[in-house]
Amino acid sequence: MHKARYLVEAHLSEGRSVAELAAAHGVHRSWIYKLIARYDQGGLDALEPRSRAPRNSPGAIAPDVVARILELRSELDCAGHDSGAQTIQSHLALQLAEVPSISTIWRTLKRAGVITPQPQKRPRASLIRFAADLPNELWQADITHWPLADGTSTDILNVIDDHSRLLLASEVYPTVKAPDVVDVFHKACGLHGLPAALLTDNGAVFTGSYRGGKVLLETELERLGIVFKNSRPYHPQTCGKVERCHQTIKRYLAKQAPPVTLSELQGQLDAFRHYYNHIRPHRAALGQTPLQAYSARIKAKPAEANAATHFRVRHDKVDETGAVTLRHLSRLHHIGVGRAHKGKRIRLLIAGEDIRVIDADGQLLRQLKLDPSRDYQPQGKR
Repeated sequence: MHKARYLVEAHLSEGRSVAELAAAHGVHRSWIYKLIARYDQGGLDALEPRSRAPRNSPGAIAPDVVARILELRSELDCAGHDSGAQTIQSHLALQLAEVPSISTIWRTLKRAGVITPQPQKRPRASLIRFAADLPNELWQADITHWPLADGTSTDILNVIDDHSRLLLASEVYPTVKAPDVVDVFHKACGLHGLPAALLTDNGAVFTGSYRGGKVLLETELERLGIVFKNSRPYHPQTCGKVERCHQTIKRYLAKQAPPVTLSELQGQLDAFRHYYNHIRPHRAALGQTPLQAYSARIKAKPAEANAATHFRVRHDKVDETGAVTLRHLSRLHHIGVGRAHKGKRIRLLIAGEDIRVIDADGQLLRQLKLDPSRDYQPQGKR
């Protein structure tokens, strides 16, 4: 300590008084006397700074608790689960009568060098969050990808409850198709009831609005009276809760053995969903598990089913076989008009399943009620 040595040297070598040195350098005289006493006992080395830590700390957590904290940190991290202080505390609560506070656990992890504080991050208080007030008020659905052991890509469809973060479904497919989305949605509804609204991005399996049509999910939600919402294009933050769930799932999967088959991957997803919903406390749910948060309040319900007809007009050209195509509920149908009209420009006036085919002059070429079970709609009576 340069200042301490200077003061001692000035007093002993130069003969300056303690009072003069204290006044000149803005320190208390008692401190200078302590420095002189320390010098007399141990020489210049005794002037080095001393630790201010107490010699004993009666309130410190026991060494075995410290060891258990570090063990849990390692176990959770190796399993791919969240291993923060709050999660560790929830596990300790099942094992110990007296559980350290979250801040104590955090400091223990910091002292052990297993976490690094990141002061550059924005404080949580500065973030603006939205969460539905009730369970089933809003669900979020989205698709993410994960490879099998041989590098084959798969699609994972996740559905969560916006209020509680309950992971309602996590199903893997080679490629998610429109009927798969509806099947998973109905499976989740069978377990948890119908939501009041569903939020997704603008993926082709979720919406056909930007193509001027509807896909199976949209029609089914309309039939059930469920409000359908889409995020703004290129703005994944709108579906931020399910996007964050994707990250948590992938962190878990990265710690597991690479799955060889879809069944193995589905087993890993099922194990994760059980832990995520039933065991792991969620910070956004005030330390409750998602299932506890979901079960704590009454459930929202959808409005009455809306049977409104979907209207659209489509321009097309009769092909060489005398037919035109129409996509309905994500399925492509061929409508026979007649070879006599091949190459003719036509318009399809669509009112739900009622179809009218007219030419450029407005002449009715064919009228039919679409049969959704058939790919080809043969010619019949108008």
